Amino acid sequence: MNLYSFARGLVGAIIKPLYRIEIIGKENIPNQGGVLICSNHIDNLDPPVVGVTSPRPIHFMAKEELFKVPLLGPLLPRINAFPVKRGMSDREALRTAIKVLKEGNVLGIFPEGTRSRDGKLGKGLSGVGFFALRTDCVVVPCAIIGPYRLFGKLRVVYGEPINMEAYRTEKTSADVVTEKIMDAIGELLEKYK
Repeated sequence: MNLYSFARGLVGAIIKPLYRIEIIGKENIPNQGGVLICSNHIDNLDPPVVGVTSPRPIHFMAKEELFKVPLLGPLLPRINAFPVKRGMSDREALRTAIKVLKEGNVLGIFPEGTRSRDGKLGKGLSGVGFFALRTDCVVVPCAIIGPYRLFGKLRVVYGEPINMEAYRTEKTSADVVTEKIMDAIGELLEKYK
C-alpha cells in the first residue's frame, strides 16, 4: 500500500464521521483518463475532503509555503501535491498540472485560488480554463456545501462532466471556459444547498 492510499484511508476514517459527509454524484468521475475536478473553496479542509470522497487518487496544487513547513513539506509530494507560487504565473506548476492530466490522472483544483471569506462562490482564475483547453481531460464540477461543523452535515456534490470539445474546436478563451465551469459549480451549490 502506498502512502497516498494509507493517508486517504486514515483521513477518511477521521473526517467522514466528524463532518457526516454525504457524497453525491461520485459516479460522474470517469474511471480512467484525465479528469479536472473543479471545486469551490470554503475551508482549509477542502483538499482532504475532496481527496477522500473521490473514487480516484487526486493530485493537488498546494501553495509553495506549505512545502517549507517541517514534517508537512516532505510529506506533500508523497500524497500527490505539488507546489505553486501564488500571485504570479508559475510555469513549472502549469507544466506539472498539464502533465498530470495528459498522463490520464486526476487534478483537483479550486478555481477561486483562495478560500471564500463569506462562503459565496467567487470569480474563477483563468488557469482552470487553460488546463481544460490544453488537454483532452474531462471537467467535473464539484460543490462543497457546508459549513464545517463537528457532527453537522457536509455535502460533497460531483456534477455531470462538462463537455469541452466544442470549446476546444472553437478555440474559446480560457476566461470564457472558466466562467462556464464556475457557473456549473454555482448551479450545484444552488441545487443542493
